[in-house]
Amino acid sequence: MNDPELGRALLRIARDAIGAQLGFAGDGAVLHEALERPGATFVTLMKNGELRGCIGTLAAVRPLRADVETNAVAAAFRDPRFLPLREVEFQATSVEVSVLSASEPLAFDDEAHLLAQLRPGVDGVTLEYGRRRATFLPQVWDTFGEPRGFLEALKHKAGLPAGFWHQRVNVSRYSVTKWKQTEFPSLQATV
Repeated sequence: MNDPELGRALLRIARDAIGAQLGFAGDGAVLHEALERPGATFVTLMKNGELRGCIGTLAAVRPLRADVETNAVAAAFRDPRFLPLREVEFQATSVEVSVLSASEPLAFDDEAHLLAQLRPGVDGVTLEYGRRRATFLPQVWDTFGEPRGFLEALKHKAGLPAGFWHQRVNVSRYSVTKWKQTEFPSLQATV
């Protein structure tokens, strides 16, 4: 699915949705046949090489266009880890859009068995225990590298201790197709 035209369309939609909230005019209608099909996406914002916001959905419940618009606005203005994006930051903020595959539940006997199944750099992982849930996109492997550190950080994100384990822990994985604004020079200079 690594369709560069779809990537360009999704990035444009994300930037236009954020820009519209800041009072900027968009480029107009963005067309691609896949935009009206259901899709699950994450929109990640980066500024000066640092995370500036990231919000997404894990299940394809609305059209791809609507999912990207909603997640772009949420990443820019409602990520609880950051203050809302300001107009003066917009030009220096780059966008990345990840389209998620369907999740695949993993079967495992214990934590060691789970760790042996994780594929660094490939798997996005969702961990659930009771009402606690957290996910990391495959891009997060760049930070943690090996499965144990990745899983410990994911537990922490879910509000669980790094050494926590219980037989009722559920883990699923997914893959992503992602596009970065920096891959499309024509999007670099746009508002």
